[in-house]
Amino acid sequence: QFQLVESGGGLVQPGGSLTLSCVASGFTLDYYDLGWFRQAPGREREGVSCISDSGRGTNYTDSVKGRFTASRDNAKNTVYLQMNNLKPEDTAIYYCAALGPYAGVSYHNCRPELYQRGYWGQGAEVTVSS
Repeated sequence: QFQLVESGGGLVQPGGSLTLSCVASGFTLDYYDLGWFRQAPGREREGVSCISDSGRGTNYTDSVKGRFTASRDNAKNTVYLQMNNLKPEDTAIYYCAALGPYAGVSYHNCRPELYQRGYWGQGAEVTVSS
C-alpha cells in the first residue's frame, strides 16, 4: 500500500519555526517529485513548494520565499519542509504529495491539480497564532 504520512505540525507563535516531515511507505521516493501544498479555511488548496526527485531543484511560491526550505533524504524516504518566521497567514493544513515521471510534470509546475495523479498524505495542521 502506497502511503505518505506528514508530521510536525502544531501551534506556533508568529515568528516561530516548524519542520514538517513526510515519510513514504510502500514505495520509494527516489524517482518522484514531491510537492508541499496547503489549504487554509475557506480558501483553495495552493502550492507551497515542490522539489525535484534528486533534491537539486526546488520551487517556492512567492509568499514563502526566503522563509521556507524544502529538502529530502531519499535514503530515509522522507521529505521535509522547514518553515521559519511563520506568519498568521501561514495557518493551514499542509499536505505532501508525490508525483512520478509518468505524469510528465516538472517540479517547476507546483500546482495541486497537477499532482492529482500522484499520492497524497493526510495533512498536518499548522496554526500560527499568539
